[in-house]
Parts: sequence; C-alpha cells; structure tokens
Amino acid sequence: MSVAQIKNLQRRLAILEQEATEEVTRASGHELWQSLGFDALDSIEDSELRARANYYYGQLQTVRELKASIG
Repeated sequence: MSVAQIKNLQRRLAILEQEATEEVTRASGHELWQSLGFDALDSIEDSELRARANYYYGQLQTVRELKASIG
C-alpha cells in the first residue's frame, strides 16, 4: 500500500470513528459509555436505541482495531 493510500485510509477511519462515537452518544443519551465501556449500553431501556448503540459500538471497536493495525 502506498503512503497516499494509507493516509486516505486513516482519514476514512477517523471519519467512521467520529460518526460511531456520535451515534453511540446519541443513542445512549450521555457520554458516560466512553469511560464505562460496553456495560453502560446495557442500561438503555429502549430496545431499538440499545440495538443502535450496540451496532455503532461494534463499528467503533472495529475501526479502532484497524487503526491500531495500520499504525
């Protein structure tokens, strides 16, 4: 992979990370999940919001793993 491709991938991953963070915060109604982790999402009473938060939390974890692997 060229340097330009890696930079482009890093930018795209940063955008996905920001989007996922915003969506989990929106679904949970607070930013407490950032310090407590996945367990904070279990307290969401609305099943649709909980499912949305779980989806984006999974996306966030995937993005962070990809970012860590490419440096």
